Amino acid sequence: MFKGLFITQEDKKSAVSIVDLSEDQLPEGDVLIEVHYSTLNYKDGLAITGKSPVVRSFPMVPGIDLVGKVLQSDSNRFSVGDLVVLNGFGVGEVHWGGLAEKARLKSDWLIPLPKGIDAKQSMVIGTAGYTAMLSVLALEKQGVTPDSGDILVTGANGGVGSFAIRLLNRLGYHVVASTGRMEESDYLKSLGASDIVDRKTLSEPGKPLQKERWAGVIDCVGSHTLANACASTKYGGVVTACGLAQGMDFPASVAPFILRGVKLIGIDSVMRPLADRIEAWQRLSELLQPTDYDNICEEIALQDVVETAYKLLDGKVRGRVIVNIKA
Repeated sequence: MFKGLFITQEDKKSAVSIVDLSEDQLPEGDVLIEVHYSTLNYKDGLAITGKSPVVRSFPMVPGIDLVGKVLQSDSNRFSVGDLVVLNGFGVGEVHWGGLAEKARLKSDWLIPLPKGIDAKQSMVIGTAGYTAMLSVLALEKQGVTPDSGDILVTGANGGVGSFAIRLLNRLGYHVVASTGRMEESDYLKSLGASDIVDRKTLSEPGKPLQKERWAGVIDCVGSHTLANACASTKYGGVVTACGLAQGMDFPASVAPFILRGVKLIGIDSVMRPLADRIEAWQRLSELLQPTDYDNICEEIALQDVVETAYKLLDGKVRGRVIVNIKA
């Protein structure tokens, strides 16, 4: 038997608790993993609190990230004792996830723990840092360089935003961070933001075409914020969209795209092909330094997850939350 966070549903009402589970209850997969660390992402928070229908199959063990040691393997890609990382693929939504002491997964969803990153650091990065790296790679591949001009990062205090700032700064970009918590300006500047703007300047309805400001944007927010970011991006600039903290709507016009040639690129981290995952994690291992992990995360135990999930959705969590499954 092993411990796991368990979400059940009855009469369309969900309940969550820590329970004892057996390996026989685990879903199908060709790799059995002893989980060392998982994370608490925005999507996990929605699943645990029931504030959005993230979970599509009940009962469910949430947790879209995990790192752990292979206990059993029917895959020729992994052997017993290997350390592996998982991000996405519907885990924690339709397939039991990382907020338990064991997980059974498909080997196609896993990558080896990259050299230069230990197990705990990989979950400090987690889906948030991995998504931030995918966003930065998208800017690079579209020709946005440090000489192109300012890069806007919205939702800057969140996990994706925090890592995006650090990675962009490490690559020499001039970063402008947008946040609703101006009291966190010192934290954002410590990550590498050169300037801080209040999210109120972006989160209200705006003109379809505005003053050109950004060479690139990494948007974690959606809705009016994304629309205003596109409207104020320079000619030929690039906007990446990876989040919906403000909303799923996109109240914009085609003006920035047909008059300024602005490119809007969606960043999906869930079903990303294996080659993209390996590329992103390789770049993360090259760019991040040991001190980058120090002030960007909070570590909690499994029993603290539900309370922290509510704080996360209330905007009271800064940076990343990692879950020490063994604590």
